[in-house]
Amino acid sequence: MKVTTAALPLLPLCQRLLPDLPGLPHIPGLPGLTELTSLPGRLTGLSMTLLKASALEVAILAGHLLLYPSGIIQERRPAPPLPRAGLEASEPDPPTCRLPAPVDTPVVLLHGFIDNRSVFLLLRRSLAQHGRHQVDSLNYSPLTCDIRTAAELLGRHIEEICERTRSERVDVVGHSLGGLIARYYVQRLGGDRRVRTLVTLGTPHAGTRVMPLADAHPIVRQMRPGSAVIEELSRPTPGCRTQFVSFWSDLDRVMDPLETACLDHPDLAVQNVRVTGVGHLALPVHPTVATGIRQALDAVEAEAGAEPRGRAGSGGRSGGLTVA
Repeated sequence: MKVTTAALPLLPLCQRLLPDLPGLPHIPGLPGLTELTSLPGRLTGLSMTLLKASALEVAILAGHLLLYPSGIIQERRPAPPLPRAGLEASEPDPPTCRLPAPVDTPVVLLHGFIDNRSVFLLLRRSLAQHGRHQVDSLNYSPLTCDIRTAAELLGRHIEEICERTRSERVDVVGHSLGGLIARYYVQRLGGDRRVRTLVTLGTPHAGTRVMPLADAHPIVRQMRPGSAVIEELSRPTPGCRTQFVSFWSDLDRVMDPLETACLDHPDLAVQNVRVTGVGHLALPVHPTVATGIRQALDAVEAEAGAEPRGRAGSGGRSGGLTVA
């Protein structure tokens, strides 16, 4: 009895690591460990997965530090077309001179906390190789202290893209804090009029408790559970027209708890996609995740002319990616 009592604090951890094991009848309400013969193999597999994911995170961090200076400057955007000879600057071009409607929806990329657009180098290349050539990225300052202010900046940026490309709507991919900024724009600033699909990668939708020492930065405090921003995002959003796809990783050490990266809102059309085998930094970089992002955008593209889908309600966690 004393041994059993001493082991009780460890059982919740075992339940999280080994959720499929059957329960013990003599310990009501607690998961059991009756298949002990498989335990060493499972723990070894888990350790190897963690080791591979950690090594990948270190390699990605090193590479990103090298690329970081290249992304500090804002992306150059094409200048608006000059008026035709013989026309006043204020006179609009004749209808015959208007650009044709774009064949693909523009994609806007939004980086995470203390980062810049260089994090999306590989994702941009993947999107371009598969026919998405209208890809834009926005840098917001690391000194930005308010998610609401960053969301307003994103809104102005998207309006400029729509005017330049003559598109009615865009798709947005946001990593970490970038996904939270984009979600605030969609839900609280009327951005669902412009954003067709919002893909989030490791975004703390319900707030994260990690990095308590970083609370000196106001925007980090806004990412905490129960903050005013998180509370605003939990409010009703009837009739939201944006489709949401949330990629979350079971090895994401920036999310605490892990499930905070799942989007759960009764008024939003949501698909939560679990990624297995990579950490937080790898989400916008890994080719398997890039394929999942393309497939999510293509699926919405294919459904553009179909009947509207029903709301996912409680944010069902359908779909998954396993990174070898």
